[in-house]
Amino acid sequence: MGSALGRVLVVWAASTLTLLALAGILPDFRLRSDDGDSVTEIGLTAAWGAGAFGLLSALVWPVLVRALLLVPALVLGLLVFFLNGSLLWLALDLVPAGRGEVAPQTAVVVAAVMSAVASATSTALAVRDDEAYRRRLYRLAARRRGRRRGGVRDPGRTLPPGLVFVQLDGLGHQELRGAAARGVMPTVAAWLEHSHRLAPWRTDWSSQTGASQLGILHGSTFDVPAFRWYEKDTGEVMVCNRPRSAAELQRRAVDRTADGGLLRLDGASRGNLFSGGADQLALVLSVSARRGRANRSRAGYFAYFSDPAHAVRTAVSFVAEVVRELVQSVRARLRGDRPRVSRGGLYPFVRAFATVVERDVVVAAVLGDMLAGRSCVYADLVGYDEVAHHSGPHGPDTDQVLARLDRSLALLARVAEHAPRAYRIVLLSDHGQSPGETFLSRYGLTLKDLVRAGCGLPVRRRAGRTPSGAEARAAVRAALHRPVEEGAGEVRPARGPDPVVLASGNLALISFPDVPGRASREWIERAWPALLPTLANHPGIGFLLVDGEVLGPGGAVARLAVPGEAEELLARYGPGAARAVRRADGFPHVADIMVNSAYDPETGTVHAFEEQIGSHGGLGGEQGRAFLMWPTELSDPAPALVGAEAVHAVLRRWLGEADGPQVPLEDQRWQGPVGGTLPSAGVPAPDETR
Repeated sequence: MGSALGRVLVVWAASTLTLLALAGILPDFRLRSDDGDSVTEIGLTAAWGAGAFGLLSALVWPVLVRALLLVPALVLGLLVFFLNGSLLWLALDLVPAGRGEVAPQTAVVVAAVMSAVASATSTALAVRDDEAYRRRLYRLAARRRGRRRGGVRDPGRTLPPGLVFVQLDGLGHQELRGAAARGVMPTVAAWLEHSHRLAPWRTDWSSQTGASQLGILHGSTFDVPAFRWYEKDTGEVMVCNRPRSAAELQRRAVDRTADGGLLRLDGASRGNLFSGGADQLALVLSVSARRGRANRSRAGYFAYFSDPAHAVRTAVSFVAEVVRELVQSVRARLRGDRPRVSRGGLYPFVRAFATVVERDVVVAAVLGDMLAGRSCVYADLVGYDEVAHHSGPHGPDTDQVLARLDRSLALLARVAEHAPRAYRIVLLSDHGQSPGETFLSRYGLTLKDLVRAGCGLPVRRRAGRTPSGAEARAAVRAALHRPVEEGAGEVRPARGPDPVVLASGNLALISFPDVPGRASREWIERAWPALLPTLANHPGIGFLLVDGEVLGPGGAVARLAVPGEAEELLARYGPGAARAVRRADGFPHVADIMVNSAYDPETGTVHAFEEQIGSHGGLGGEQGRAFLMWPTELSDPAPALVGAEAVHAVLRRWLGEADGPQVPLEDQRWQGPVGGTLPSAGVPAPDETR
């Protein structure tokens, strides 16, 4: 009790001194009456104002945040400063004799500095008082367990170990090993040396988050041919990072497996495309388009911003990241880096959101889950994937992102020491990234233009750009309550003879809307005689899949039904390429023509059909080699893991090893996850340390 009171007094004193300093620096802020005051009176005024601001922040701030639950999360992030300034203005108004006075715009600055100083002081004291920090975390965990289960756990009962699955989005097996070896990720390097094992796993043809994460969390990648594809039966374009599409994919997976998902027993899903059956959700895209109290997908934002110190810290880091991207972009242009894509427009803000805001909120949510003693958590950190698309998978830009992700992993490990149960942290990725110049940059036209030329249709004189799709952009839209990715014309293309061409990294899909079912090769050759030769013989295209046949350059044809033919034609893409193509050929919604870009095995490069110099989505290079890294206490997976469904089976087995056999969901069908708010009071921010 005495120690806690001492810490409160020290924080109060630091806040008082901060107010005094700011009053001396800022012209629109004073702590004295019009008649003048003594030094003692000014000091007492500062102490009164600091105490009132601290009490209002602790008591009123959470109520304000909860009242703004319908405000878009990014708007709330901006309101943080104004609300915080309003609390300071109110606190100074409570000072006796009207000695405290501050201009509204100055109040915003003073409040931000006050919150940052109070947070830094509390953190510094925690470093010096490890036992107090431990007791604080245990009290927080006990309160959360009480809210969840109606009481505190019997201290004599030992809970089985929990599992925390952290997905480092887009980080390939080879790049992870390189980052650990170079000292970029010291936490990962230490784990590999002392406590963890590492193995690669091979993705399906659709090497992207939508397919991989659906398979990992729900056990099925069936009928997910790409990141985006056209479905003739509905006339709609499915896009994995569109909330409505994600919800439908999740429903189909649950129907196919008759299982609620990997996280259905006391699980939490944080920052993912899909819920995994968890009842605790934050930043989950598949429910973000829903309205009403049942939708808690944005609960993590409000839980995090309920602490004004967290909000200020993240906002400052956000601005710093925007500036960092602008500087890095200018440097790349001055150096003449090649390949290069445009990094202007809104991209600096999207990058900052992915590498700062979403990272901070997701990590804070996972910390809360561990303190609450949840049995399993799955979280996706998307920062590396977003930066690698524009800067390339290797280099100083991505190294900086990986270093910060490594610090987040170190924080998770430290907080796990104070959780009410032991935790085993599993790292994994959903795919890798392959470098290479874009198709447009290399050949001066988009794939859509090439298709139209092959069909004899008019082509624009000036080549347009294919929009880049990434998980971070969908998260930004969800935070802004703008869930639809493209315009209405892109969601439901007009039916007619013109082909629909959709890009998914270095994989593209061509569909003919007016042809019912899947178009045969004979029909395509009769309707558009020059199309298939134009595509197959283009130097930027590696192969086509058309109605059970793989077409390559120079008239090469491999029938999937004939053993060995596809293996020979696709040998350069790896030993599993033919299997992956053969499987996709059986999907109900496979496109009329599937196009995979050319791949150079010597350089590992591909040509993205989107504006990305680090890409994934098809076959070729590191994009298809994800990783799985697990504690030695868990059993080893199979020597060669192929497909996200196999990874799902391994993770489910590990959950069984910790908690006993998992109860299957018999005939239950998914009706949508049950939401739950995420308590956050007292949770350390992701960049705090003890």
